[in-house]
Amino acid sequence: MPRQTFAGMKVVIMGLGLHGGGLESARYLAKQGAVLTVTDLRDEKTLAPSIEKLEAGNNYRIRYVLGRHEEADFRGADMVVKNPGVRPDSPYLLLAGRVETDISIFLADNPARIIAVTGSKGKSQSASALYRALREAREKGILPGGAFLGGNITASPLGFLDRLGPADDVVLELSSWQLGDLKDRPLLRPRAALITAIMSDHQDRYPSMESYVADKRLIYRNQDRASVTAAWDGDWGRSFLAETPARPLLCAERPLPASLAGAWISGPGEAGYARPWENAGGTAAVSGRVLRVVPETVLVPGYHQKKNLLGAAAILLDLGLDSDFISSSLGNFPGVEHRLEFFHEREGARYYNDSAATIPEAAAAAIDSFGCRIVLVTGGTDKNLDFSPLARAAYQARSRLAAVVLLAGSGSEKLRPLLESAGLACLGPFDSPDTAARAAAEQALPGSVVLLSPGCASFGMFLNEFDRGKKWKEAVLQLGS
Repeated sequence: MPRQTFAGMKVVIMGLGLHGGGLESARYLAKQGAVLTVTDLRDEKTLAPSIEKLEAGNNYRIRYVLGRHEEADFRGADMVVKNPGVRPDSPYLLLAGRVETDISIFLADNPARIIAVTGSKGKSQSASALYRALREAREKGILPGGAFLGGNITASPLGFLDRLGPADDVVLELSSWQLGDLKDRPLLRPRAALITAIMSDHQDRYPSMESYVADKRLIYRNQDRASVTAAWDGDWGRSFLAETPARPLLCAERPLPASLAGAWISGPGEAGYARPWENAGGTAAVSGRVLRVVPETVLVPGYHQKKNLLGAAAILLDLGLDSDFISSSLGNFPGVEHRLEFFHEREGARYYNDSAATIPEAAAAAIDSFGCRIVLVTGGTDKNLDFSPLARAAYQARSRLAAVVLLAGSGSEKLRPLLESAGLACLGPFDSPDTAARAAAEQALPGSVVLLSPGCASFGMFLNEFDRGKKWKEAVLQLGS
């Protein structure tokens, strides 16, 4: 099938952003000969890193409208490419005749096999583990072609679309916003879909959990029985598996009955096992085999992280990889930046960056990942979420929780009284990562873990959660060793 052509088209990139989607959309369309206008509500100073990357070594003719949007640009455009952070009901988008995203442009022309991952938390960990295993399988000559990773993990797939062929695998991490943007476009047909833990999130953008989860459901809408959908046991996960047109894979914390395909793990120190689907006489049937796919010991800390590896293992097994290879690859998976990332040791204390923990449940899981003395750095901007899971985890860990250091923000204002009513004293709130890092370091002793796990959004003090993690690491490193 011939690819779309954009030469001579008047295209508006709405939201250049700092995550790479708008940048790669602009770069890809400029190479195609589109006439580009890049517009963003952020100013030139804030967007300087993206603008510099876009213009480096290129002679693209791009008009920039920064710090504002102009209605005439949208009325006169042949196509508007929106950043996923732009609400679909934006009045500017209503002026446009055709609206796309970098994901929709990619999917319309993609020749490769798609493995799609979504969820509230754990999707980056699972997607990265899948990508690493699929890449390793190519390096060892087990699979042909190449492996690529893109989507919500800050790597637009338009950056590698021109390199793809039918033998390649693309692991796409997709947020609810990215999936929602595909609602009216049947473009996503993943060979395998993995839905990680579903938790309350983005309730400042969605009117209810049901509407938020409805966008997650779009990941499997266009699948068929040649595909699989994996989801975790629970009300949401079972509803996904009951309605997917693909073969279901149930992930659980207990052994599955012989009638169900899927994977299970019984506890933090246990191995993970899987029962796959098999093709019996041309008809898919649940196998009688039980295979070990995750070892007892893995590199990434935390039981929730190990569960993320189990979901990836269930997908890899269905893609035809050997269970011994899967177990070895996932056991050696080192983790992902900003997600329980160990990055520094100072005076016997180990410092972790878990900035991607943007909801209270994720910060609670991070606390539970360590059995030693913890100095917790938490808080930030509220997304209309319930902070009781974080407060409860902090209270339950009070015997090893040496201090709670709060970052300034509306979320911290909600969290602090919950912590104090549980008898937990708080330091701060601090309005910079430097002051928070100094306060945390003063509470750290040899053998302690100093853990940034905010449980909140980053807006206000930081550009995004990745900027927060980067600035936290810089602030800690400036303390010296």
